[in-house]
Amino acid sequence: MDEKNISQYQLLKQGIDNKTLHNLKHDKNITLVTMEKLCKILSCTPNDIVSFIE
Repeated sequence: MDEKNISQYQLLKQGIDNKTLHNLKHDKNITLVTMEKLCKILSCTPNDIVSFIE
């Protein structure tokens, strides 16, 4: 978000709700629909915002 100059307020205005923002901040699960919305808003791919840790 920092690289793209996107604020939490802008995410809220574009359809990401407060609960989802809370989940993102606390490393909780989000849906694939939310992932798609975030990728569209941030103009990126899922690989840009997801990492798998073993």
